Amino acid sequence: MSQQKYYIWTVGCQMNKADSEKLAAGFERMGLKATDRAERADVVVLNTCSVRQHAEDRAYSKLGRVRDIKKQKPGLKVALMGCMVGLKHDDLAQRFPYVDAFARPQHFEPIVELIEGPAEDLGGEFWPTTYAIPEGPTAFVPVVHGCNKFCTYCIVPYRRGRERSRPVDEIVREVAYLTVHGVREVTLLGQTVEAYGHDLSEKPDLGDLMRELSELERLERIRFLTSYPKDMTPRILEAIAELPKVMECFSLPVQAGSDTVLESMRRGYTRQEYIDKVREVRDLMPGAGITTDVIVGYPGETEADFEQTCGMLEELRFDKVHVAAYSPRPGTIAWRKMENDVPNDVKTERLHRVEEIEHRISQELNDAYVGTLQSVLVEGFRGDQPFGRTRTGKLVHLDTPAREGKLVDVRIQHAGPFSLRGTLEDALTLV
Repeated sequence: MSQQKYYIWTVGCQMNKADSEKLAAGFERMGLKATDRAERADVVVLNTCSVRQHAEDRAYSKLGRVRDIKKQKPGLKVALMGCMVGLKHDDLAQRFPYVDAFARPQHFEPIVELIEGPAEDLGGEFWPTTYAIPEGPTAFVPVVHGCNKFCTYCIVPYRRGRERSRPVDEIVREVAYLTVHGVREVTLLGQTVEAYGHDLSEKPDLGDLMRELSELERLERIRFLTSYPKDMTPRILEAIAELPKVMECFSLPVQAGSDTVLESMRRGYTRQEYIDKVREVRDLMPGAGITTDVIVGYPGETEADFEQTCGMLEELRFDKVHVAAYSPRPGTIAWRKMENDVPNDVKTERLHRVEEIEHRISQELNDAYVGTLQSVLVEGFRGDQPFGRTRTGKLVHLDTPAREGKLVDVRIQHAGPFSLRGTLEDALTLV
């Protein structure tokens, strides 16, 4: 009997990518072999996202193609996982009867059982002894799953559940394994990553975890995302500032600059509280890189509300702004209770205005890097050109050869709004 093959398709956030990598490691442990084409697979898994309609539309399109494959290969086993799968999936089973298993995020058991029946040694929410197979010098490591915030526009708490932290020693073992296999930088993941440890009996915080990981000799860099202002305590910020291996790079979504909209979103902080948090970060780490997320056209957002958002972007001058026009997500509070009353053309115009602000400010901030010497971890190649990131998260393209996984000093010679370009300061780092 020939070796079974699996195909995993992934869309969505870094959490989904980490889940898919862990599932792939589990498949390999069960003796399956990866294939890059669904047509050649015996098992197809689609790891989905529900944060925005576009992501769901991609999943529906992929499901249609898988249905056609299964018509030709009736023995094909199909699993749907990720944020499209809630606690109840009867409606999905009716819409997609050719799907054999449905699995919520981090709940791999239905997929394992689909392949070989109950397998206790492979079960467990986090598969503590099954680690992703590294594909390069960087890796994502989930440390806290779920979210307790219940923002009105967001489906994540309903699909990923409440916050659940992994034990410190379990995370340290996983990162140690990754470093033995070539990983030099890890990004610690959580929907609100500073919520880490709140639910554990010992009450460690993210700073405690970072201190433990910093002791790993082969590990050179630690990143983290996504941050939430209320959870970002002074103690955590002090750890980030003090630990050399932790990068001073923050993903800190604001979503809106108007107190009225923030309250409607149930974000849990005011405009001034958010501004104060950014100032607290910059007081400790003046050169910190800070990116943010903004939603325009949220229900009830007036022109005055939007102008307050623009004013905040001008005042705080983020390194990057991820902006999206609001679209209602079925199952959320906003979808149930709020009228989607901002016209699409107004949403589009506001989105473009934010993009223009971001483009200008990002260019101005990046221009300040020209001529400076930056420490860059070479993450990989695009074509034959090496690339990596600065401590503050800036993407850098290298105009000279460099070895993947190497930490190099780069003299920045050119800046665009979205990336930098430079050359190695010392040719000896090539060897």
